[in-house]
Amino acid sequence: MSYQKYIEHCQKIADIHYSIALLQWDQEVNMPEKGAEARSRQISTLSVIAHEWSTDKNFGRLLEELSKDSSLTWEQKRNIELSFKDYQKQLKYNSEFVKKLSSAISKAFNAWQAARKANNFEIFAPALEEIVALKREETKLLGYKDHPYNALMDEYEPGATVEMIDSLFNGVKFSLSELLEKISQKDTPDNKFAGKKYEATQQWKITEEFLQNMGYDFSAGRQDYAPHPFCTNFNAQDVRVTTRSNEDDLFDMLSSSIHEGGHALYEQGLLMANYGLPAGSYISLGIHESQSRLWENNVGRSEAFWKSSFKIINKHFPQQCAGLSEHDAFIANNIIQSSLIRVQADELTYHFHIMIRYELEKRLIEGSLEVKDLRIAWNEMYKKYLGLDVKSDNEGVLQDIHWAHGSMGYFATYSLGSFYAAQFYHQAQKEMPDLEDKIKNGHLLVLKNWLNQKIHQYGRLYSAEEICQKVTGEKLNFEYFHQYLENKLKTIYNW
Repeated sequence: MSYQKYIEHCQKIADIHYSIALLQWDQEVNMPEKGAEARSRQISTLSVIAHEWSTDKNFGRLLEELSKDSSLTWEQKRNIELSFKDYQKQLKYNSEFVKKLSSAISKAFNAWQAARKANNFEIFAPALEEIVALKREETKLLGYKDHPYNALMDEYEPGATVEMIDSLFNGVKFSLSELLEKISQKDTPDNKFAGKKYEATQQWKITEEFLQNMGYDFSAGRQDYAPHPFCTNFNAQDVRVTTRSNEDDLFDMLSSSIHEGGHALYEQGLLMANYGLPAGSYISLGIHESQSRLWENNVGRSEAFWKSSFKIINKHFPQQCAGLSEHDAFIANNIIQSSLIRVQADELTYHFHIMIRYELEKRLIEGSLEVKDLRIAWNEMYKKYLGLDVKSDNEGVLQDIHWAHGSMGYFATYSLGSFYAAQFYHQAQKEMPDLEDKIKNGHLLVLKNWLNQKIHQYGRLYSAEEICQKVTGEKLNFEYFHQYLENKLKTIYNW
């Protein structure tokens, strides 16, 4: 009976959080401009209510009582353990802070949109200054060891620390720089899809077909347009993706939809019976990103994928694809070339984009960098890491929505996700030796079902490290990603 009370309380908290998520989805997809002020208030009010429910003293006593109940199953005990940990963390916040942060985020999102329209960081800077100040305050509320940024990273990737990420990125930087150097000595392959127009409505139809082939359930989701593509969910049976089109670049929208589709398959793969419980929630953003990056890159940029998928784009763009082949599509998706936009980056240079953001965020939180100097610091790092001159704020410091969402401590999980993805995909190939043949023939559901079984169904019952061990037999190992990428690039650049 007590455990049932626990479930009911957790589900009420989830109801509030998902109501907030629905308001935020609408804010980015449908909301009229004049609705911004009231929407900010609505989200702030619900955030405070969710915090009050999450820190309710009776709920705390119930968790304490259940933590001593020896009659519970292992899964029930694990749910209680994780909920108790969440409860204790929520106690560190007060309602005033929650309200201030929620309100600041809503205002920051609207300021970011206005700044994007004007291509002017100065419009967004005051709102970002408020976010950074609150995030610095949040690190003090949460407490931390060694570095304040650890407190924020732990929110997205439990257990991640500056020491761990610094060490990982130092090795990544060296390994990927070596690959980049080899490629720089080779001729760049010809992108035979470039220089043509690809009508947006036809691109949309292709993305819907791709998503269906991956196993995305449109009766439990939908796709819409948004300035910055994202996936959101309100339960396992209502998981929504967004995308954006670029009529000058066919693969921009296709990759975006596949990426968000990977996120969505994870959320649709959670068990509805565990709604509101830790067992019904994702493990970490590193694992979440592993699902999107696996589909976008290990599958979507593979030659096997284009063996079956070229005919789909040819059907919708017969004139643009005339004289082109499956191999041309594979090459076009894997050309290595430094660029300014993270979401359009190739698999190799992508991680330099992540390292830049990680370093800047870390400095903002520790106080060695202020928002007023952020644009200059951003532009300097793009010159240093990628040799590029940033010509506009939209191509530079304004390109990501994360800071407007208050999501600081998030970016490193993108790289972690790519590394986990390569390791998981390698294991899937070991367990299913005919996987590549199935993908060549358009049979993608076998991979989706494997991921459902190996990862999705468990929710948060295992940590990221534990699920990696459980699935692959070892901890996260960057070498899987390095070997996967090097093997692919050898075939394209002939070294």
